[in-house]
Amino acid sequence: MSTDTTDADNDLRERITNFLRRNFPQIQMHGGSAAISHLDRENGEVTVQLGGACSGCGISPMTIQAIKSRMVKEIPEIETVHADTGMGAGADGDLGGTSSGGMSPSFPGETTDDGDDEGPQAPF
Repeated sequence: MSTDTTDADNDLRERITNFLRRNFPQIQMHGGSAAISHLDRENGEVTVQLGGACSGCGISPMTIQAIKSRMVKEIPEIETVHADTGMGAGADGDLGGTSSGGMSPSFPGETTDDGDDEGPQAPF
């Protein structure tokens, strides 16, 4: 790798890092972090790893979508953004839903049709 390529990679990496700091200060303000885990300048792809409080945060999928849509508009060299929170998310921040065999959320009073466990009965 030539020094020109290394300089271009470093420049692009710095612009991505500045983009994240400038556009998403709430990530750090809320105890999270965002770091570039992979950069492929030739293909215009970057992978951003969200960590800290972002792992398991309910709004991290929205943060990921915002990063993906805004970065490709603001940084011309980037065509594809992959992002992950590290909490069972796919490479694109897809949490998998119920079709991947993961657990789905349940809410108080919610009933299911599986008939296996109706939960505790009211004492009256």
